[in-house]
Amino acid sequence: MRNARIAEDRCMSIKGAAVNLSETPILIPPVPDDNITDLLEQRVEATPDRAIFAVPQGDGWRDITASEFRAEVVALAKGLVAAGIEPGDRIAFMCKTSYEWSLVDFAIHYAGAVMVPIYETSSPLQIHWILEDSGARAIITATADLAERYEEISSEAPGVDLHWRFDEGALEALPKSGLAVDDAEIERRRNLAVGADMATLIYTSGSTGRPKGCVLTHSNFVDLSRNSAAALSEVVQQPGSSTLLFVTLAHVFARFISVLAVHAGVRVGHQADTTQLLPALGSFQPTFLLAVPRVFEKVYNSAEQKTEAEGKGKIFRTAAKVAVEHSEALDAGKVPFMLGLKFKLFDKLVYGKLRERLGGRVKYAISGSAPLSHYLGHFYRSLGVKILEGYGLTETTAPVTVNLPDKFKIGTVGPALPGHTVRIAEDGEIEVKGIDVFKEYWNNPEATREVFTDDGFFRTGDLGSLDSDGYLSITGRKKEIIVTAGGKNVAPAALEDPIRSNTIIGQVVVVGDQKPFISALITLDPEMLPAWLNNNGEDPNMTLEEAARHPKVLAEVQNAIDHGNRHVSRAESIRKFVILPTEFIEANGHLTPKMSIKRDNILRDFAGEIAKLYGDNPQTEAVSTQR
Repeated sequence: MRNARIAEDRCMSIKGAAVNLSETPILIPPVPDDNITDLLEQRVEATPDRAIFAVPQGDGWRDITASEFRAEVVALAKGLVAAGIEPGDRIAFMCKTSYEWSLVDFAIHYAGAVMVPIYETSSPLQIHWILEDSGARAIITATADLAERYEEISSEAPGVDLHWRFDEGALEALPKSGLAVDDAEIERRRNLAVGADMATLIYTSGSTGRPKGCVLTHSNFVDLSRNSAAALSEVVQQPGSSTLLFVTLAHVFARFISVLAVHAGVRVGHQADTTQLLPALGSFQPTFLLAVPRVFEKVYNSAEQKTEAEGKGKIFRTAAKVAVEHSEALDAGKVPFMLGLKFKLFDKLVYGKLRERLGGRVKYAISGSAPLSHYLGHFYRSLGVKILEGYGLTETTAPVTVNLPDKFKIGTVGPALPGHTVRIAEDGEIEVKGIDVFKEYWNNPEATREVFTDDGFFRTGDLGSLDSDGYLSITGRKKEIIVTAGGKNVAPAALEDPIRSNTIIGQVVVVGDQKPFISALITLDPEMLPAWLNNNGEDPNMTLEEAARHPKVLAEVQNAIDHGNRHVSRAESIRKFVILPTEFIEANGHLTPKMSIKRDNILRDFAGEIAKLYGDNPQTEAVSTQR
């Protein structure tokens, strides 16, 4: 961690005052000729017998060493070459999070081609757009369902002349078909790409319109992996470091971690079925996790409801309160004696059991995609799990900033990673420059020009602030700012995030643009709702429609609204809400694959419900008429 501390100390900021620029110098200088395959070659050379992957086997896991992984990668790459794949060809891939994902990813690189990942939840129309726009030559599908979705639009994707299906044995057949391909040809192909060349073409999740293809280079991944490993050495470069991936690998967040793990020699397992996550954590016993805040909320909420059902809910809530107070006391520099005694007691009674549910060895979790509440940040820290919040986008190959293990601030997304500069524009927008910023939007020079400043900074579209130590806080999306009829600017995230942490709430969408007050659309969490209903003496089999009208549910949602309102001024507070008798899901166009809300779609589809929230207000009707 010495290098990380040096870099952090050199972060450009002014003590005692907020700043608008934070810069962390690079730790590991770029090697322009290196590409992603070099990370695996160097790992094999350094530790050929170290397990860098593990796959389920019976009740346990079977390890795969670095040299074994490379042999499988080369064999599959030979099959791609024998099938006619040429250097630079784009290959689309649809597959759930699994060992095979990384195997195909590296095999495509070794064949000199470029992967175009497609979310396994994508619709046929989305698949068609990505194939057409990317000019993909081939597609690989992992299941019959995914293959059928592609087949629905295959006649409209004439550029694709190769389709390999795992469900028909392609993963076994390809290596056999490539036996005649010489090792020298694979070595030649894997060395064709240099750092500035395209490594992958990842399409944005489309929360603000049609997905755009982000051209990410080999250097984006290589330089970011090397510098992140140096800055986070306590997480990824300790003996026995391991992680269980369950976030979709089609998303750049998990994709980057998978490449970083190969570079750092981290043992990686996979579990795509989140209903089996806790058993998998128990058997795999990872040392760190990659997750979005919703996962931590669900673990906390399920534990609370479980203890409530056992008649121990009061003990759990008291233990949670002590955990948060203990963490806050650590930040203040001193833990009072009695608080310390309570903490030790609850560590045996409560915290230890929760640690076991996460596998018993987790010390760190890297969290992104949305803000984590201060409460949960402090709670997990006292459990012995430091949640290192970070910030990034598809266009930045994932992380731009991240909290470091030995010095982090709950409620922020950390300082700039080595090799990055973060600044705040006059209007509050976060702008970044650094080693992981993408090259361009594919086939869209106009969109590329729009997102870069004249001096080369990428405009993220997010709003934020930097504190005196150069730690970044996210305050909202630039395009999502609501302006009420009274001229008050409201950032929806400041209200939505604390409300969504409630056990029974699924999603929250704050509304009120050009209206006299703020309101909210609420959905219920179908997973947590039955347990909550049962614990509150109600029918756990109640439908969402019935629950949306139930007095106890309405009262609980009002409690959550009141909690959220405490975080804002009265002018920004939610005055009315409606519980929708449905879910926001990706299939109906209301969520992205990474579970972010598609605000525009929701506002359009529930315009009638929104109108009812304001319909009895003369001022609203007058404003609506003027518009």
